[in-house]
Amino acid sequence: MKICIIGAGASGMMAALAASERKTNIVTVFERQQRAGKKLSVTGNGRCNLTNTNASVTYYHGQSPEFAAFALSSFGPEEVRAYFKKLGLLTTEEYGGRVYPLSNSANSVLDVLRLRAVSCEIDIKTSCEAEIITKTAEGFKVTAGAETETFDRVIVACGGPAGRKAGGTESGIKLLKSLGHSCTALYPSLVQIRTDPVYPRALKGIKADCRISLFSCSEKRAETEGELLFTDSGVSGPAVFDISRQVSVGSGDDLYLMLDFLKDSSAEEVTEMIRQRIELMPELPCSDLLTGTVHNRLGRMVLKYSAIAQEKKISELSSSDVKKIAYSIKNFILKVAGTESFDNAQVTAGGIRTSEFDTETMESRIVPGLYACGEVLDIDGDCGGFNLQWAWASGRLAGLSASAGK
Repeated sequence: MKICIIGAGASGMMAALAASERKTNIVTVFERQQRAGKKLSVTGNGRCNLTNTNASVTYYHGQSPEFAAFALSSFGPEEVRAYFKKLGLLTTEEYGGRVYPLSNSANSVLDVLRLRAVSCEIDIKTSCEAEIITKTAEGFKVTAGAETETFDRVIVACGGPAGRKAGGTESGIKLLKSLGHSCTALYPSLVQIRTDPVYPRALKGIKADCRISLFSCSEKRAETEGELLFTDSGVSGPAVFDISRQVSVGSGDDLYLMLDFLKDSSAEEVTEMIRQRIELMPELPCSDLLTGTVHNRLGRMVLKYSAIAQEKKISELSSSDVKKIAYSIKNFILKVAGTESFDNAQVTAGGIRTSEFDTETMESRIVPGLYACGEVLDIDGDCGGFNLQWAWASGRLAGLSASAGK
């Protein structure tokens, strides 16, 4: 059987390897970029968070996130780690169930996939973009440039437009739409949030471990905890990525973030801590009031946010001033202006409708013999390895199903 995979990213490579397990299959991969797995090689800041031990449907989104359940249960985090160990990749688990290669390099993940593809005699055609898929009575014709080849099965694994600089594209979505499939609205996800830049710009490069709450007017829409990074235009970091989807798909007109820089202390405890410092070192200038409590630059910005003069002695602070500072530490508000674009996003929210595919095979309900997997479908996960877990699971399921001709 001749099987074509379009896209040599995470899901496409896994689909190709799964399809090649049947030795009689001839597996061809079309990749429009100069090399396979370019986006994979830069994921996780070059470390590649390849799965999460907690992966379940709870951490996925889309119109029907339950669509992912069968694939995730068939090839879950333990199976993924075992599979890569068999290929020679050692992994290590970090906080929150995040799994990374022990080498701390995304290239290690790509390298073992590439080596296995060579040993399986998979033909990966790079710099070769599949532009047209035509359904025929016998199977499919796939046109790439001036060449047209025939195949029995086709798996579309092109991903989405997120991360355009690393290879994100809508080509897979366009190919599937040309064959009768439909697509939901597309949004950037796992992406930096843009805010009123006044405070973030002054704090550029500062990190904080905090609680982040997203509000629409007075209604809390989302909440997360973890690392936040201030940027020129807003905020970034893992905790920000966790709630960026809600910002991207929602209305930004009335959204704001509330940051709690001392999430493990109550407002009363923070107030008392400030009072103790005033009692112990009354001659300190207010610019040093929060030294040792938060980053120095952040501490001074909290005072500015609270409209407290930096040069003022802390002994001159009124009870009202102290409460105001404590409140600001626990409730630092940034008005949301939206998110960064697909160019900077790690994941695409939205995609080809999953209702048009069989959850147990990844085969199209519209075009027999056509399969899809990974980010091209309307399934996206939270930050922390969940999206690559979906890529591996859905890619393997699609590859095995196409190989079996189910």
